[in-house]
Amino acid sequence: MHSINGVIYLILAACLLPYVFTIIAKKAAGFRARDNQNPREFLAKSTGLASRAHAVQQNSFESLPLFIAAVLMAEYLVLPQSLVMTFGIAYLVFRVLYGICYLANWATLRSIVWLLSILCPVTLLLLIIRILSL
Repeated sequence: MHSINGVIYLILAACLLPYVFTIIAKKAAGFRARDNQNPREFLAKSTGLASRAHAVQQNSFESLPLFIAAVLMAEYLVLPQSLVMTFGIAYLVFRVLYGICYLANWATLRSIVWLLSILCPVTLLLLIIRILSL
């Protein structure tokens, strides 16, 4: 039986992860209730750690559609659950490492980890294409 429960947790974790970096950005920038009148402008003007955390948060949201589409398509086309979970968990791990690298200002390693994170859903999509072409 093909269980979608694990995939739901993967998607939930991926969707919540950007908010972790949002909280870090706001804490590092000294965000206060009065700044909530225009939080996007406040964070756009941030510098240092707060700015980097804000960038992680934005990039994390940007990568979500590709990840969610790949995982749902993999489920729909019944790729082996072990493959879906392996690439899904790897994506999440790489996204956390990406955030750590960004916060630590390790630009080269950050770019490598970003590429590895994106390769996870891309690989799932390529596997789907392969199955459909059989």
